Amino acid sequence: MERKIIHYKGKDLTVTYERPRCIHAERCVKDLPQVFDPDRKPWVDADATDAEKLAALIHTCPSGALHYERNDGGDTEPVPTANTVTLGVDGPLWVRGNLEINGVEGQANEIRAAFCRCGASKYKPFCDGSHDKLPFKDSGKGKPGNIDESLSSGQLKINPVIDGPVMINGPVEIYGADGELLLRGERAALCRCGASANKPFCDGSHMGIGFKSDSN
Repeated sequence: MERKIIHYKGKDLTVTYERPRCIHAERCVKDLPQVFDPDRKPWVDADATDAEKLAALIHTCPSGALHYERNDGGDTEPVPTANTVTLGVDGPLWVRGNLEINGVEGQANEIRAAFCRCGASKYKPFCDGSHDKLPFKDSGKGKPGNIDESLSSGQLKINPVIDGPVMINGPVEIYGADGELLLRGERAALCRCGASANKPFCDGSHMGIGFKSDSN
């Protein structure tokens, strides 16, 4: 998948914005309106506030549409000590951790991402908000799977299978929207076609409905 990233360069930080991944959580425009103003061109002014305040705000962008590059030698975004996946009610998989995302211009290392699980995103494997238009309905409660007593630490490798699930390999905890632990382990296949009866896990339904992953 070819990524569509726009750069807004400031003195201390360069803000990067991947517009198709923005699902309008609106934390940026509400908390730092002097930086993020949709009615202005360009809509991002990276010099309109303190660099540390801007960096901290970007860390809260749940979809990963916003990131930044340091121009001042300051600290980069801290990598979480644990890799987690959380189901969204009627929405995506929210993923945080030490992430290696494959199939995205080869490979991308990230900390925050939202992955499509309704099957309709045009920017797969990422969520682009298409679940709101279907509408996609799922409680986000999920069905518990393996619960290992302990986990090693390390990178979570995310591999979208063409016309199939998202395979994740590495230490991870998966939570329902209600906070229930559904899986603690090193491997899982997660549904992204929207049809599995065993959400968030793949049950092979993608084959029966002829799911096509298109971009990945």
